[in-house]
Amino acid sequence: MSNYDRVLYVSHEINPYLPENYMSFMGRQLPQEAQDFGKEIRVFMPRFGCVNERRHQLHEVIRLSGMNLIVDDTDHPLIIKVASIQPTRMQVYFIDNEEYFQRKSTFWDADDNFHPDNDERSIFFNRGVFETVKKLGWMPEIIHCQGWFTALMAVFQKTFYADDPLFGDAKVVFSIYGEEFDEKLDPRFWEKAIYDGMTEEDLALIKEDPSYTNLCKLGAKYADAVVIASEYVNDEIRAYLSTLDKPVLDAQPEENLMSVFDSFYAEVMEANSVMAE
Repeated sequence: MSNYDRVLYVSHEINPYLPENYMSFMGRQLPQEAQDFGKEIRVFMPRFGCVNERRHQLHEVIRLSGMNLIVDDTDHPLIIKVASIQPTRMQVYFIDNEEYFQRKSTFWDADDNFHPDNDERSIFFNRGVFETVKKLGWMPEIIHCQGWFTALMAVFQKTFYADDPLFGDAKVVFSIYGEEFDEKLDPRFWEKAIYDGMTEEDLALIKEDPSYTNLCKLGAKYADAVVIASEYVNDEIRAYLSTLDKPVLDAQPEENLMSVFDSFYAEVMEANSVMAE
């Protein structure tokens, strides 16, 4: 019998809001199946400007919007929108901000230039998820983060939010996909991401080199378990994962997904309860 009931899913790609690929498929299918399994879920993604609000019937949730998040000593308004995927009635919450998410692209512009503020966008998105879940007053037992853009979820949960009664005991699962890029994130990424209770050492990996590989290593370091979600995950990340003493799921069949993940989540909960004793 499963020893968890509530799962928070965080992904930067979910179909049908973004084109289907393996991550956007998993971003939708996994929470959908968890809901079918009787689990209580919450699902979050960024409200990129290329998401068609009218077609997908997004609307702002006024009671959740209105707070500001500080990124690099500047206040940025947090706007929360929601939509439902029919016919499953699975709700998806969208983190929005005019400066960070209005542009009609995800991480590269029309000329294939990597957005220079992708680091700040990631900080804002990950903090925005935590703060919105706090406003909902909802306590996840599993936080499943998918993709490099969500890597800071694990770091924040183990540092800045470690003493928060809603998140302190949650177990973080981090899925790494074959979405590697060669560009570097802003050299000040680590400095912008430090909040109360955090140190330079917490973010040493991205202070040393703010690359895709090091950001994935950082997420894996702080997560309670890792999913290698693609065969194309690079050798350096795979070698790093082999040094970590935590559950790693090495394959995700598209059939019977939740049967596999239900067992994996239970293993994560059990592994961490044993460690706590």
